[in-house]
Amino acid sequence: MKILFLANKPPYPPVDGGTIATFGIMEALADLGHQITVLVMNTKKHHVTPYQIPEHIAAKITFHLVEVPADIKPIPALKNLFFSKLPYNAQRFISKPYAKKLNALLRAQQFDVIQLEGLYLCPYIELIKRCSKAIIAYRSHNVEYEIWERLMANSKGLRHVYLKVLHKRLKAFELAAINKYDLLLPITLRDGQVLSNLGNTKPVHVLPAGISRIVQQSNEPINTNDLFFIGALDWMPNQEGLLWFLDKCWPEINRRFAKTTLTIAGRSAPKWLEDKFSLPNVFYKGEVPDAYEFMHKHGVMIVPLFSGSGMRVKIIEALANRKPVVSTSVGCEGISLVNGKHILIGDTSNQFINALEQIFMQPDLAVDIANNSINFVSDNFSNKKLAESLADFYVKYK
Repeated sequence: MKILFLANKPPYPPVDGGTIATFGIMEALADLGHQITVLVMNTKKHHVTPYQIPEHIAAKITFHLVEVPADIKPIPALKNLFFSKLPYNAQRFISKPYAKKLNALLRAQQFDVIQLEGLYLCPYIELIKRCSKAIIAYRSHNVEYEIWERLMANSKGLRHVYLKVLHKRLKAFELAAINKYDLLLPITLRDGQVLSNLGNTKPVHVLPAGISRIVQQSNEPINTNDLFFIGALDWMPNQEGLLWFLDKCWPEINRRFAKTTLTIAGRSAPKWLEDKFSLPNVFYKGEVPDAYEFMHKHGVMIVPLFSGSGMRVKIIEALANRKPVVSTSVGCEGISLVNGKHILIGDTSNQFINALEQIFMQPDLAVDIANNSINFVSDNFSNKKLAESLADFYVKYK
């Protein structure tokens, strides 16, 4: 099949959950023999040049890069707030140069499937329908409005007012996209159910983020006193969760388990957040070149998240790297993990601390959870298996 992917940020290098999900399925489909093209918004925040794409990747995936700044600016954000009904998140990705390049691609080539990687590509559906007879598949990486709804619920003052406006606009934007596509690809079963409740009637195929690197099971002990967090530190849900952990959990952990350390990695942390990391036994590494290598060096991952949606790809990466994970329910939402078997879950500070205490005090439990998780990831999140299943789904509607 000839498949065109639309992406609102470069999928290579795969440095965050969204790019890992997009690049993983693209590469796996290419390895199965499908002809893969991707039209990329080359944003300021995630900018790449053609020379940064390795030859072996460029040989099997055709990249078209379109300069779309999509940066957040105070004045345009204020204008949007007062003079637009669109959410600013979406407006930043509505681009005439991108539409022009998409139009040219569709008139020059015939594609069997056009896969939209995320909600902010949906404004281009009408253009696609005018220029192509390809199947349009919308991959929902998150139920976007839920993220901001949850952030709004945990905020106060002017921040609460702004998030309320943004949440309302995002929900309207998301509802407007329902059923404009031909096929729906939610990233989790739970998200698919939410979108169906919102009115989706199109065929559904759950397409989670996948993993290509999975380590072997082992009985080697795990350094359970070595906690780590990794994630984009300019993403508000990560900021919110880390601040909660450092404020509500870390003082007690540091008091009771003085040898325990926490290492934080992630890009684009604002200065005010970096200042919050100046606590005993907390180490901040900034952006690391290889997430897998960082995970490999450390012991237990924490995911204190209260406002996300979709799935946390970093959890799957950690499990594939034989690392026990302690998370909130929202953090592991959408991933069918069994508490006590694949992961430990705590939603209050006491529950989270108690979950970590189990890991600290029971080294064998940490090893069992890590080994159970490797089987789980291999069975459910192999990129090769996901690509084979997706291709079979497309054939039904081709």
